[in-house]
Amino acid sequence: MDSKSRVIAESLFPAAETEDALAAVENFADILGIGAEFRCLFKEKDDGSEFRRFLAHFQNNLALLISKTWVEKDDEGKKERLLRQLPGLIALIEKGDYEDALLEFGLVLEDLAFLFFGSQSLKEDFTEYAMRIDPQIGLFWWYGSQLRAQNLKVDASVLRALLLIGICYLTSF
Repeated sequence: MDSKSRVIAESLFPAAETEDALAAVENFADILGIGAEFRCLFKEKDDGSEFRRFLAHFQNNLALLISKTWVEKDDEGKKERLLRQLPGLIALIEKGDYEDALLEFGLVLEDLAFLFFGSQSLKEDFTEYAMRIDPQIGLFWWYGSQLRAQNLKVDASVLRALLLIGICYLTSF
């Protein structure tokens, strides 16, 4: 990862509690290659129909990713549990409960990382491992690990923006 990307990534969560929060989130979205989608959804001003369509695409894509991921027989229960979690996550997002949705999304990403990477996702050096595969993928999993590590007490618009990062990335994955 280049130094500019590292600085932007490392400033994301401290910035989430400052006036520059939304700019930091936008910069991070750009690094992940989802900036245009993020801005379009975040700045949507109408009745939210585009966001609801995008959320349906997110749910369908995530369900497909989970369903099509090959795992050991012992881990099939994780896939089923994750699929059962999706409607609850979507309901929290639709309700606008972004604080609980972010926490739930962090749990979903933790389980999803396990489905994709197995026990490697549980190791301390998982982010570095994922970055060696692909810097953007590594940054995304770093972001996912930070969602549960942070105790964000910020404006709902910042929580929504942080959640949109994950939604946009996984929808285009």
